[in-house]
Formats: sequence, C-alpha cells, structure tokens
Amino acid sequence: MKKQLRSCKTKEIVVHYSRGIPLLPCRSKDSNETGKGILTMKLSNNFKGSAILVFTALLWGSTFVMQAYAAEYLPPFFVNAFRSIVGALFLFAFLAIRSLVKKVPIFPRGKEKIRELLLGTVICGVLLTISVNLQQFGISAYPAGVSSEARGGFLTALYVVLVPLFAIFFKKRPHPLVWFAGFVALGGIALLCFAGEVGGVYLGDVYMLLCAISFTFHIFAVAKFGASIDGPLLCMAQFLVCSILSLILSFVTGEVAAITKTAFLSGLPYLLYVGVVSSGIAYTLQIVGQKYAEPAIASLSMSMESVFAALCGWIFRGSKLSFREVVGCAVVFLAIVMAQIPDLIKRKADKSKNEPEKV
Repeated sequence: MKKQLRSCKTKEIVVHYSRGIPLLPCRSKDSNETGKGILTMKLSNNFKGSAILVFTALLWGSTFVMQAYAAEYLPPFFVNAFRSIVGALFLFAFLAIRSLVKKVPIFPRGKEKIRELLLGTVICGVLLTISVNLQQFGISAYPAGVSSEARGGFLTALYVVLVPLFAIFFKKRPHPLVWFAGFVALGGIALLCFAGEVGGVYLGDVYMLLCAISFTFHIFAVAKFGASIDGPLLCMAQFLVCSILSLILSFVTGEVAAITKTAFLSGLPYLLYVGVVSSGIAYTLQIVGQKYAEPAIASLSMSMESVFAALCGWIFRGSKLSFREVVGCAVVFLAIVMAQIPDLIKRKADKSKNEPEKV
C-alpha cells in the first residue's frame, strides 16, 4: 500500500525531534483500504520503521563515543566545524540525487520562500551551533574515568521533557503527566549527577543541561520553519551555518593555530564518523524509517539513543557507571518515555475520530 506523505503544518509544538533534525513526514489520512488489511499493514510498517529507527538511534548513540575520542585530539569548535561541513556535503549529495531522480529543484522558487529559507537557516543554524558546541564542550570537560557518553546522552535527551514544559510560554498547557515526567527527570538528574553531594556535579553536566535547554529552543525554531521548508534542505542549510560559525569561533579563540598535524590526523577518523554516519547516513535512515513508523513510535524508538550512548561507552571505552548512576540513567529514560505518552494517546484518539464508521 503506497502511502502519501505531506509536510506537517500544525500550530502544535513539534515534539518528535532528534539531534537537531526535525522528524519531517506525517501521514495522510486518506486511504481506500479498511479492515484487517490496514491493521496488519500498519503493524508490519511500524515494526519495519521501528527497526530502522532503533538502528539509527544506535548510530547516534555511538556518536557520543566518537565525539569523546575526537575530544582527546581536537578542540570543540573545530570538531563541530568539521563534522558539520561533512554532514552538509553529505546531505547536499542526497538532495542532488533526489533532484535528479524526482525532477524537483533543490532550492525553493519565489522571493517569499527564499526569504523564509534564509531566515529559518540563520535562526536554526545559530541555535544548532550553540547546542552542539555546548555538547562538545561538555564531553571535553568531563574528567578521566567519568562516563561522558552515558551522562551526556541522557542529559542531552532531556529536551524531550523540556519541550512540552517550555510550551507553556507559548500558551500551550502541558499534560499533567508531562509535569510529573519533569519531576521524575529531576530525580534522575539528582541520582546521575549528585554523588551524595552537590560537589559531585561536574562542569560537563552543566554544559549538557545547558545543551538540552538550547536544543529545546532549537526545536521550537524547527517547529516554526520546518512546516514550510523542505526538511533535508533546512537540515543541510543549518549544518552549513553551524560549520561556518564554529570555524570562525575556532579561529577567534586560537583553536586552529594550536592544532598540530599529528593531532588532526589522529582525530580525523572520528570526525569523519561523526560527520558521515551521524549527520549523513543516520539522517537518511531516519527519513526512510519515518515513512513506515507512526510519529509517536518513531520518537520512542529514537529515544533509545541515550541508552545506546551508555552501552557504546561501556563497550568501546570501558566507561563504567556506579549503581547510583545506572539508576539515575534509568529514571531519566523513564521520564523521557513518560513525556511522550500524552502525545501518543492524543494521536490515537484523533485517529479513532477520523476512522470511518463501520456499516
């Protein structure tokens, strides 16, 4: 069954979002098929989509490990400048191939659409620059022996909880369960970051929490501009802005001058992995996976990123968590899942209202 895809244009805040990338397509409710056939197809598609998106989350989770390795050789601004330009080039290749195959232009036509693309590119690009650099500084700031991958992955993922909570400033009343999820998340943060005392908080934790807040504002920007701008194009454009701004900051702070040839060559494999796998391949898989999975299921599947970040840190870097930290990670993940339940319920209710009555 072929499914028609349309751009999601809604006044509601977009919650389904991951790593600076909007979850773009939503399904058309038009269909000529009914009954068990549709149910079987939906279950099959959701399973297929979830499998693809869980693998995508695995790739994104492994990125925290590669960022940690890169941080051992290269400074934060330069890391993000390089990874962002690689991601932008990869996505441009994707757009070019799509343009040739589907015979559609890469860039929009018309002054109004171009103006909107430029505005969205600048705003989303600046917010993305702030977010990813806070994240990279956080990873770099953790002392040796601390699981930067696990702490960074779970603390960054708090944007899932923060988005519906911050929506109150846009006159959107959060569901009571979301408020509860917020308090649960605070409890998880306390277990994860406070080793029995406030002194147990690392500077990296502060950076990661600020990163989650910054990503939250980035989500609102994507929610505004992503409804009318082609998703891959907006993503490529914001990566380009991020690479330019990060490179400028790298020069201004003297990072580039301090990089040696040996350090660059040592960190290059990790930079390429982050740029190609995280920003390129994983994003493409996200688009494919979303064609099959329902948005709420897609969001839940990609929430596994934080879990995979902790697992990859343990497997590849030997990072260890204390029992208290493991419980903290579990509580934060529980809050992330809880925050998405109201949206899942709402979508099911809306879908049941729009289903044709049985005769």
